[in-house]
Amino acid sequence: MITAAVAGASGYAGGELLRILSAHPDIDVTVAAAHGNAGERMSTIHPHLRTLHDVVLAATTPEAFDGVDVVFLALPHGASGAFAAQLPDSVRIVDLGADHRLTDAALYAKYYSGAHYGAWTYGFPELAGQRANIAASTRVANTGCYAVAISAALAPLIAAGIADPQDVVVVAASGTSGAGRSAKVNLLGTEVMGDLSAYKVGAHQHVPEILQATGAQTLSMTPILAPMPRGILASVTARPLGGSVSVDDVRAVLAKAYDDEPFIHLLAEGEQPHTAATYGSNSIHLQAHVDISSGRIIVTSAIDNLARGAAAQAVQNANIMLGLNETAGLAIDGVAP
Repeated sequence: MITAAVAGASGYAGGELLRILSAHPDIDVTVAAAHGNAGERMSTIHPHLRTLHDVVLAATTPEAFDGVDVVFLALPHGASGAFAAQLPDSVRIVDLGADHRLTDAALYAKYYSGAHYGAWTYGFPELAGQRANIAASTRVANTGCYAVAISAALAPLIAAGIADPQDVVVVAASGTSGAGRSAKVNLLGTEVMGDLSAYKVGAHQHVPEILQATGAQTLSMTPILAPMPRGILASVTARPLGGSVSVDDVRAVLAKAYDDEPFIHLLAEGEQPHTAATYGSNSIHLQAHVDISSGRIIVTSAIDNLARGAAAQAVQNANIMLGLNETAGLAIDGVAP
C-alpha cells in the first residue's frame, strides 16, 4: 500500500482530499496535518469523515512526513514553496496551491505576493503532452480551479487554430468554498444568500495560468461569487480565427481532444452543463455554441471546484505519478440532488 500525507487537512480542499483518499484502493493516508487545528480530532473538524473520526491532526512539520511516499500540500498560497523545499527529493509532491504553477516570475509577482519558488510540472493531464510529463515527475503543481474549467474549454480551440488567442472573454461563477475556510464577513451565509457579486474583475490570479496553459495571448475575466458552497460554471467566448465557424466545427475539435478522456465530457447537443451534476466528481462537463449575433465561439464548462478544481485532480495527478490506474479512487458520476 502506498502511504500519503495531507498538509492543510483542516481546510476544505484538505477535507476533500481525505474523503477521496479514504476510499482509494491503493493509497493509505498515514498523516493528516494542520496548523491552527493541530492536536484536534478529525470528528471536530470534518464530522462527515466517519472512517477517520478518531484521527488526531498532526503539526505541519517536515518530520511528521518522514517515510511517506506522496505528499499533498493543501496549504494557503505562498505557504507550500518553503515547506516543500524542506522535504526530501525522493518523496512525490502534489501542490494544490499556486506557488509552483507559473513559469514566469514576473507574472507571479504581478498577480501574487511573496517569493516565486520556480515552476513544477503543470498538473492538467488532459492537456497535450502533460500526462507523460506528470508520469516522469516527482513534483507536480495542481491547476487552479477556474484555470482547469476554463482551460479545458479553450485550449483545444486555440491548438486547432479556430479560436483567436488575442480575443478571449470569460465570465465564471464560483461557490464560496473557493475562498477557503477562513472566516470572512463577505462569505457569511447572510451576506451571500440571494446575492451575486463580481470580484477581482480584470485582475484574477488565475489569468496568467490560463494564458500559460492554453496559448491565449489576452484574456478578460470577470469572476462572480455565487450563493452556493461548491461548483464553477464558466462561459468562455472567443472570436473565430480565419472566418466563421459552425457549432459542428467547435464540437469536432472538442470531441477529438476529449472523446477518449474518462473525466471530460462533451454533452449532447441541447444539454447544458450544471454545477450540481459534477458535485463530488472529477468530471468536467462542456457544451459548445456559436453566437448567432456575433459569430463568437462560446463553450460553457462546469466543475466541482473542490473536486476537479482541487482534491480529485490532485489524486488523478498522484495516480499518474505513482504508476497507478489514473481513475483509481475517483468518481466520474456526480452526486444529486
